[in-house]
Amino acid sequence: MLQKVIDELHLYEKKILKALEEKKGKATPEEISKLQDMDIKAVMSAADSLESKDIIKIHKEVKEVLSLSDTGKQYAEYGLPERKILEALEREESIRISDVPDKTGLDQSEVNIAIGWLFKKKWATLEKGEIKITHNGKDALIIESDDEILLDRLLKTQQLLLDPSKAIKEGLNLLKKRKNIIKIKKQHKFTFTITDKGEELLKMGIVIKDQTTQLTHDDLKTGRWKKLEFRPYDIQAEYPQVYPGKIHPLQRTIEEIRNIFIKLGFTESKGTILESAFWNFDCLFQPQDHAAREMQDTFYIKVPQMAKLPGEKLVGRVSRVHEYGGDTGSDGWGYPWDEEVARQSVLRTHTTCVSARFLKDNKPPLKMFSVGRVFRGETITYKHLPEFHQVEGIIADENIDFQNLLGILKEFYHKLGFEVRFRPAYFPYTYLSTECEIYLPEKESWIELGGSGMFRPEVLEPLGVETPVAAFGLGIERLAMIRLGITDIRMLYQSDLGWLRRLPVTQL
Repeated sequence: MLQKVIDELHLYEKKILKALEEKKGKATPEEISKLQDMDIKAVMSAADSLESKDIIKIHKEVKEVLSLSDTGKQYAEYGLPERKILEALEREESIRISDVPDKTGLDQSEVNIAIGWLFKKKWATLEKGEIKITHNGKDALIIESDDEILLDRLLKTQQLLLDPSKAIKEGLNLLKKRKNIIKIKKQHKFTFTITDKGEELLKMGIVIKDQTTQLTHDDLKTGRWKKLEFRPYDIQAEYPQVYPGKIHPLQRTIEEIRNIFIKLGFTESKGTILESAFWNFDCLFQPQDHAAREMQDTFYIKVPQMAKLPGEKLVGRVSRVHEYGGDTGSDGWGYPWDEEVARQSVLRTHTTCVSARFLKDNKPPLKMFSVGRVFRGETITYKHLPEFHQVEGIIADENIDFQNLLGILKEFYHKLGFEVRFRPAYFPYTYLSTECEIYLPEKESWIELGGSGMFRPEVLEPLGVETPVAAFGLGIERLAMIRLGITDIRMLYQSDLGWLRRLPVTQL
């Protein structure tokens, strides 16, 4: 068994063992590097491998060494700036703050720092704009402070091993609070010692000879392969776990949804996350006193606080529809519509505003979808986030009806591998309206994933659309949670590398 271990050792590993044998079982990487004429990096790499096989032990000692920066050397040689002010106060009873640069030769930036340290060290006080020396300051004229003592020692030695003594610690704490004065460098010292297993291997005898791991074209051509000794391989050895690059699971779900709608003949549209209340609410026949517009549900923007509205013609139509139904035959909402409310800037609460803009600029027949982030004032929980994704879509055509909408949604969820059903719902901008639910066999229950319906005439008439329009808005995060088998929506945004690595790489 041990002979097999010896046979499988790399050449560098054997060299380290031979060096340890010569050094009586204990050596530093530098000693081995010199003894075996090896690069220090190769020594450390081979040593790690030997330690993993319990053949040697690696002992690590870390020491912190202090040294001075250029600024620190200047202060150590000529004195800290607060010391210069203190010496000026020794000559005069008090100094006005404005006179400190002239009295000390310090520039204004140093003066500001120095005065702060004077007060921290209780060397001086400030009274009516004048700096006055204290009893502690008078004592400091005779006795150096801990940070000054440390600076002096560092100036003389250029570097100093971090001393646990009280004076060094207190001086270091003071200097650490100042910028660019001291540098702390960690020195690592490694020592290798042989284990009992390693001793047994050495007793069996380790022969260092050249072995090859690859057979080259020249080896075959020249016949050199006949004399080569090949290093044996352990086919039972553990192999390293490889984590290939992959698309984030949420983005992968989004791309899959995008591909489904493109294959169903939809055109993709995009919109901005910063939207006016006009497009986000008013154009969709959502009343201006609707609960969804409250601060706790919608994020209002301070800069820019107001957004531009489209042309007067469209604004006028939307206003009339809200106030008395316009030419739709509806009674509207029966209140005076306020243009200033419609101009407020918001983070879009749904992607339906993209559909409204698309209908304004494109004539039916059409099929459009949009995928994007939306924002709502939700409390962060295992199933709610204030920022999430929606997929929005519309189908406009003379012959489109509610049954067509249900059929398209059934086909969409079928392609994702889900059974779907519909139940009645209410939305201000659609009628008929329904919510989509999918069935989870493992939970034996249905879960709601989004809403859909036929756009109301109050939405279509101001936009100049005369054909029926079917619309849907579906959540993506909850769908991704179900497909990934997670119960907390926050997992999709926490960047848990362990979880992300364990997820399989799947083809869209």
